[in-house]
Amino acid sequence: MLRAFTPEIKTDVMKIQSIQTTCPTISLKPAYQMITALGEHIDSTYVVLRLTTDSGIEAFGEATVSVRWSGETPAGAVDVIENVLFPAIRDYDVEDIEGIADCMDKSSIGNWFAKSAIEMACWDAVGKQQQKPVYDLLGGAVRPLTIRSRFSMGAYDVPRARERAGELLELGFTTIKVKVGTDPQQDVERVRAVRDVIGEDIDLVIDANCGWSADTAIACLAQLADCHVSLVEQPTPKGDFQALARVRREAGVRILADDICFDLSDARELIHNECCDAISVYPGKNGGIIRSRQIVDLAAEHGIPCSIGSNLEYDVATAAMGHLVVSHQNMDVEQIPGDLLGPDYHEQSIAINPIQIEGPMTTLNDQPGLGVELDWESLCGRSEQ
Repeated sequence: MLRAFTPEIKTDVMKIQSIQTTCPTISLKPAYQMITALGEHIDSTYVVLRLTTDSGIEAFGEATVSVRWSGETPAGAVDVIENVLFPAIRDYDVEDIEGIADCMDKSSIGNWFAKSAIEMACWDAVGKQQQKPVYDLLGGAVRPLTIRSRFSMGAYDVPRARERAGELLELGFTTIKVKVGTDPQQDVERVRAVRDVIGEDIDLVIDANCGWSADTAIACLAQLADCHVSLVEQPTPKGDFQALARVRREAGVRILADDICFDLSDARELIHNECCDAISVYPGKNGGIIRSRQIVDLAAEHGIPCSIGSNLEYDVATAAMGHLVVSHQNMDVEQIPGDLLGPDYHEQSIAINPIQIEGPMTTLNDQPGLGVELDWESLCGRSEQ
């Protein structure tokens, strides 16, 4: 039985009073710039919000929007936060986070990342009010606060892929994910080159980001059979559950579902169609920590492990992801490492107390709430430059 994550009942209701937003743009470090089937990612413009309660608590959230992935833009997310979601929950009891999530879902379809920004700010506020880290509000830590991640390498040309693979070995990574889903022959050559550099003892994962058809995936995976790919992430198009199930069945590979699973309905389809061996979740994609946990709970009932995905987050969303990971047994990051490295991809941090990342290891702190504090005025000033 999973432990409850309902915050303790208090006699004094703490209400949501205001929400402000800002949209900083931060470049990725040159070595971390990403190329995938969806295109190139060289800088990140995300929505950061400050939620204030009637008791004066300031809490923070983050929407790591990507129009080519979820369909959300920074301007659109700000609009839906300020003009749709916030009016629906203004003066709501901030401790009723499940009620807030339900209210936001009734007011808007989709807009997962915008909703998640508000929801994670609510967790931050409750944690600060109760002087507890969010993972304690979620039932307590079931694993250490230091979490090992894989590294997601872009769909680089072979020389760059070989060079980057060597650098990642030196940094201590034991699982390397290679982006594919571009030109099939180049995909095969890239994966082979990385396997050649890293040897047989490092786990190799590939991720097509929906860029292959089922036929292409099966053909490419046959060519890569001797590369011993341990996990294949999202090889087929979003929404095509039958194609994903076919690749799993005919290619005989372990499938990690990601881009196809945004909500509980998607998770049910994955399980019903026997599409995958694991599911990638994270609060941004799923609309908040509660919605992620519902998927993880369902997967656990069917013996399917989950791991943490990423959209190259800043510190606030990375902290929310980390609290989900350490508080749920079925977030099986020991066997299926995820990605809590987003802040380290960027040239600057938005936080006063940045998330601690050293090579593949990310460490949460035990401070109240999400444990990440922002200088709001400075952050807004940076966004206006």
